[in-house]
Amino acid sequence: MMRDWNLLSDEVQLALSREALRRAAETIAGQAEVLAAEMEIGGLLDRGGPDALRLLASVVRVTGCEALMPVGHA
Repeated sequence: MMRDWNLLSDEVQLALSREALRRAAETIAGQAEVLAAEMEIGGLLDRGGPDALRLLASVVRVTGCEALMPVGHA
């Protein structure tokens, strides 16, 4: 296993970075969905949060997908 990021090719670095960002975006969106559900069932105090969290989840997913499109993709 390589220990130095700089030893990886640019293409591999880009692929790994994109996958890490995709996973991070999905994790954030998933956590927002869980929080929204907890608020709806009364597990957390609801101050109008479920709709805002679902909006956040949607924005993270949409902008995450757009940002990770391959270069030259139309």
